[in-house]
Amino acid sequence: MKAYFIRRLLLVIPTLIGITLLVFTVSRFAPGGPYEAALQAATSGGQEGTKGSGDEKGGNLSDELKEELEEQYNFDKILIVAYGQWLGVAPREDLKTKAEFGGESIVKTYDRSTEARFVLRDADRLVSVKIARKGDDSAELQSFKYLDGAGGDPVEDGWTLRIESPQDRNERWARRENSTAEECPSRYDFRAVAFKKRFSGLIQGELGNSFVYGDSVASLIADRVPISLYFGLLSTIIIYVICIPLGVFKAIKHDSIGDNLSSVAIFVGYAIPGYALGAILVVFLGARLGMFPIFGLTSETFSEMSTWGQIKDIAHHTVLPLICFVIGGFAFLTMMMKNNLMENLSSDYVRTAMAKGVTFRKAVTKHAFRNSFIPIATGLGGLISLFVTGSMLIERVFDIQGFGLLQFQAVQAVDTNVIMGTLTISALLMLLGNILSDVIVAFVDPRIKFS
Repeated sequence: MKAYFIRRLLLVIPTLIGITLLVFTVSRFAPGGPYEAALQAATSGGQEGTKGSGDEKGGNLSDELKEELEEQYNFDKILIVAYGQWLGVAPREDLKTKAEFGGESIVKTYDRSTEARFVLRDADRLVSVKIARKGDDSAELQSFKYLDGAGGDPVEDGWTLRIESPQDRNERWARRENSTAEECPSRYDFRAVAFKKRFSGLIQGELGNSFVYGDSVASLIADRVPISLYFGLLSTIIIYVICIPLGVFKAIKHDSIGDNLSSVAIFVGYAIPGYALGAILVVFLGARLGMFPIFGLTSETFSEMSTWGQIKDIAHHTVLPLICFVIGGFAFLTMMMKNNLMENLSSDYVRTAMAKGVTFRKAVTKHAFRNSFIPIATGLGGLISLFVTGSMLIERVFDIQGFGLLQFQAVQAVDTNVIMGTLTISALLMLLGNILSDVIVAFVDPRIKFS
């Protein structure tokens, strides 16, 4: 059994890579993302370019500005490289500084066709790059050094230099404009690009920054998870504490008045979606009667309240959302407990035990209940993801800034970094939850052996 669970744990990594790669691909090509929004905002701001292509996506923005936006949103790399950078197995290019050979420069006393001089970003040091041209599409680097007289070597200081040929720049333009390199209207020259390499991704524990909020994805998740965890724990405790005894009662009192009335009640609740019930409660109990708050988890004056006042305020805001969280789980769990217990009570081993003098109460608690709980135990591992992810629709109705609402908002805005961060956590919890379910089942039923 130990070997089985080790294999399951090892399979988590490739499965997680497959899930994240698929979603990364979809989100990268989804229309209306932050890159397109930034292009539209820059265009509407009246910025005019010197080398504008006049296309619809970006209008008359300069190629330099478009490239900056590409690099900001990591669209300057092909898909597999961009995913590798997000994963942390491919280096990112930080503090990027560019200078075109043959272009304008801060220094005029040199041959601009074979030398470029520029100030390194963040380092504030002047450098010189010399090349030997070998035609229109290739060049050989001759030197890369400081010119400020302070000594040292830029390569030893961690700087990397790349020489981009006109063909390279034409191909980048073609990828950006969804065209061909031959159709590029601009006449590019060789360009020097200096940068520092840095590994920054999932493996390093860095999920990047949100394109919408500007904050780090890790901090956004850390702020939202406790809220969803709060509702997840409360709803799970309430559901299991009520539904399991209720299922036992319904199995023992099958076809009684109590059984029939409780069945009607739980199926009516099951038929009402939690978010729809939330909208009704907000309108009638919140807006019209004023009995409960209609949004948020705390009041505006929460920080000014005493400790006991803050507890009461949170509890007051919790009532309506909590009702919506638990309403859907009652019917499923209750009826599963009832049906499993009734099936086991009619089994031969229970009748044999009662024939030997075991009381009905002991037959239920000592024999039938444990076997009836096994199917329910298979879903206990999935509660891990439920604790954290919450319900995006219920959180949206009550404007609760939880993990689920964060996922919903990220998908709406095509905020790739937030989508990938929340998805990674949700997928990992789901995979671990499945393994935990097997562990719980093996613990509850010793007859089960995994191999």
